[in-house]
Amino acid sequence: MRKTGWLIGLGVVVLLGFAVASGYNHLVQLDQDVQAQWAQVESAYQRRADLVPNLVATVKGSAKFEQDTLTAVTEARARVGQVAPPSAPPGDPAALQRFQQAQDQLSSSLSRLLVVAERYPELKTTTAFRDLMAQLEGTENRISVERMRFNEAARGFNAARSRLPTVLVANLFGSRFAPKAYFQSQAGAATAPRVQF
Repeated sequence: MRKTGWLIGLGVVVLLGFAVASGYNHLVQLDQDVQAQWAQVESAYQRRADLVPNLVATVKGSAKFEQDTLTAVTEARARVGQVAPPSAPPGDPAALQRFQQAQDQLSSSLSRLLVVAERYPELKTTTAFRDLMAQLEGTENRISVERMRFNEAARGFNAARSRLPTVLVANLFGSRFAPKAYFQSQAGAATAPRVQF
């Protein structure tokens, strides 16, 4: 009788150990997916940050340009460098929001630069400017796609983390499997811009 109870207890311990190991391994895989996607987001943002100095130099060399616009772009690019992205996929929504705000400021400054560039036909005809604009447009599209993919990976991780029995494993390992934050839309993005003719 004692031997049977001992074997049942051992069986329960083995099953629990298997469930914990399985849940842990599943979370590790999903966490790696989120980290890989975060690296893609960082890569897209870095590509844009690398293009900005070339764009500013091209604009400076091609036209007598509004200095305040160029200064705004340069300062926004510098702020992006100061607000370093989290080294891993952010679990802290506030850290991701700070990073996103710096990136949004750069996007806004670049948009103003492009609007002002419309006033300079000789600038728009230079090959270097056109090439940089095409690269910048492609990079903005990449950023959008990578952010969407990151949010999908974070959603998959957060959903799996919240399910039973995986939530017990996640809580057992504490911050190792903290929920992942999401990219949000820019403030005011829900409001359509007014167009006047």
